[in-house]
Amino acid sequence: MIAKLRGLLDSQGDDWAVIDVGGVGYMVFCSGRTLSRLPAAGLAVTLVVETHVREDHIHLYGFFDAAERAWFRLLLTVQGVGSKVALSVLSVLPPDQLSAAIAAQDKRELTRAAGVGPKLAQRIVLELKDKAAGLAVSDAFVPAAAAAPGFAPAGGAIEDAVSALVNLGYRRVEAFAAVSGAARLLGENARVPELIRSGLKELAPREGGR
Repeated sequence: MIAKLRGLLDSQGDDWAVIDVGGVGYMVFCSGRTLSRLPAAGLAVTLVVETHVREDHIHLYGFFDAAERAWFRLLLTVQGVGSKVALSVLSVLPPDQLSAAIAAQDKRELTRAAGVGPKLAQRIVLELKDKAAGLAVSDAFVPAAAAAPGFAPAGGAIEDAVSALVNLGYRRVEAFAAVSGAARLLGENARVPELIRSGLKELAPREGGR
């Protein structure tokens, strides 16, 4: 199995790239995110690779980093998600943002990907919400409260506070991160108004930076 390619970028298209390794050109299918990070043709490039062997073909899928490959593998465990849809999801949602969207059960974020409708987005969220916790991602998008061992928020209060912030115009993934952080600080008995106020304070600096 091919797990990594290191060579020169020969060419690329809408969803593929050809890597020249010692005079042999390997076509790899990639997400838009990986393709956008490739160098100019003729320059050195290294991609981690997922190899799929079928009776009628051998396909290579290339990724700029191991985190994206791990998410590709995880997405393929969901019924109805093939390699094309998985790459589509990773084209619009990098690993950190995808992890946050699933933690927040933000189906709307997932439907931004071509080929992902509301029903499939719901299935992805439901099937991956527990598995996703095992993937390492940065702290920039994962709510500290949700990642903390033993964290068990009061689901009703969390959801009510998140819904309130969404109704105020915030994206669900942002609202979930802010409210989860507030729940960690305030404790499991925090009331909805307290969570909303604390969540708004957390979101205020982000608004100022937009």
